[in-house]
Amino acid sequence: MSERKSAKGYRRTLSDREARVLSSLAYSGKTIFTPDDVRKFVGETKDFLNTLVRKRWILKIRKGVYVLAPFEAGERGAETFTMHSHVIASLLVKPYYIGYWSALNHHGLTDQTPPAVYIATTKPRHSRRILDTEFRFVTIPKRKMIGIEEVEIEGRKVSFSTPEKTIVDCLDHPEHCGGTEEVAKALYFAKDELDAKKITDFAGKLRNNAVVKRLGYISDAIGLTECSELLSSTELKTGYPLLDPTLPRRGHIKEKWKLLVNAPIDPLRWSR
Repeated sequence: MSERKSAKGYRRTLSDREARVLSSLAYSGKTIFTPDDVRKFVGETKDFLNTLVRKRWILKIRKGVYVLAPFEAGERGAETFTMHSHVIASLLVKPYYIGYWSALNHHGLTDQTPPAVYIATTKPRHSRRILDTEFRFVTIPKRKMIGIEEVEIEGRKVSFSTPEKTIVDCLDHPEHCGGTEEVAKALYFAKDELDAKKITDFAGKLRNNAVVKRLGYISDAIGLTECSELLSSTELKTGYPLLDPTLPRRGHIKEKWKLLVNAPIDPLRWSR
């Protein structure tokens, strides 16, 4: 392939050794691999792998993790091939789980398409864009790394928050799910499938009284009496947090839940 095409982002021709290594990785099913997988073929891996990245035959996901761009990806190789965004998310950081808006969508609790893949983890990370998908990291304490389940996608195990934990996480951080109304709608339309006891248990384990207050108010508004009853004995701390912290601080006080209601929760409107 000409150097002129290479400058414009096309794949560059492989050397015999490079072709042999990539063929061996593909044959053994190592489409996602580490330098250790390559070390048995070449002595020094850093320059070798960097060259393959520049030639667009592999994609670097993070330090020590690479993805092999398939031959059928065409001339632009690693620039254009597709890979499930949730699989990519599973490779970016440990520990992790895919949560918030992404988990709402995964569990069928919303028909909204998230603007990014939301990943909960324990250390601060900057957002990244890989293969035209944005990955946003939400930093949480280790005690909130609960309510996680594994799902197989493209032959790999991917971790998500459970449906009940997803609801509670979204009440903890409405800014990562499109706002409190989006959570309320999810809870309303799936209330017959969700476990109210699990939801209230997770709400208590997060140790954020605002979550309990939001859940209690929403449960009353949508007729989820089991949640309301389970929360009725919870001691509510002083202060009046916002129902939706993404919206301005104005509205009315709901004394029962010690909450400033600044967002509409109207099941009749949603049903229409």
